Amino acid sequence: MTKWTADDVVDQTGRKFVVTGANSGLGEVVARALGKAGADVVLACRNTSKADVVAAEIGSNAVVRKLDLSDLSSVREFADATDAVDVLVNNAGVMAVPFRRTVDGFEMQIGTNHLGHFALTGLLKDKLTDRVVTMSSMMHQLGTIDLDDLNFEHRKYNRWRAYGQSKLANLLFTYELQRRLAASGSTLKALASHPGYAATNLQGHTESIHDKLMGIGNLVAQSAQMGALPELWAATAPDAFGGSYIGPDGPFEQRGYPKVVGSNKKSHDKKTAAGLWTLSEKLTGVSFGI
Repeated sequence: MTKWTADDVVDQTGRKFVVTGANSGLGEVVARALGKAGADVVLACRNTSKADVVAAEIGSNAVVRKLDLSDLSSVREFADATDAVDVLVNNAGVMAVPFRRTVDGFEMQIGTNHLGHFALTGLLKDKLTDRVVTMSSMMHQLGTIDLDDLNFEHRKYNRWRAYGQSKLANLLFTYELQRRLAASGSTLKALASHPGYAATNLQGHTESIHDKLMGIGNLVAQSAQMGALPELWAATAPDAFGGSYIGPDGPFEQRGYPKVVGSNKKSHDKKTAAGLWTLSEKLTGVSFGI
């Protein structure tokens, strides 16, 4: 994996990938790299007009499909219309947005970043042949899972703690999914990744002074092309292990080339993971059957 780049992606001809949020940022970079490597790529996006431009530039092996992760009816519609898929890349997300709720009444960040992807993965599980890659963040360190108030119905809302909760949920979900897949005898793999500090448009939707501050920070951040490498490696490397967490190899995992990294103690709490899984099934109405 040393100094691994997008040029090292092995031939993906004949393989099909679904990449959520592939209309911009890290998802766009991943979709373009997969398309270049010969894969059939489904750009699963809420903003289909932007995705259409990306798909047209990738070529005939890319298609755009509408997917709004903040609306479970959209998730179900997408899954119902999807055939066999080799790899699902749960890339899309929102960060530090003002308090609002999804169509189904979930807090927007946990609803989009975790519950939407949880439901999508569960609905596609029996159609997947290889692996699921879910995007987390170094900000999982700020997160605490409150199973009694996951959707901030009673707690005072804090945008960064809510974001941290959603990114911690992504890791708990990945590790629990891998445990359940292995226990069921499935050959599917579940991996997670994070981009370090990468300059993308994710930092421009807080609707607060944070947008300007992060815009300044982006001047020293690594590029989206570099930030996408851990996710791209996790999605394509033949020797990737289920349950792995992939991030940059540089100082404090802020930048660099992909490597296996660690996550905090909370992310490995099996009791919390099982509780979150049960609650997620209840909230979404999606059961994995494992």
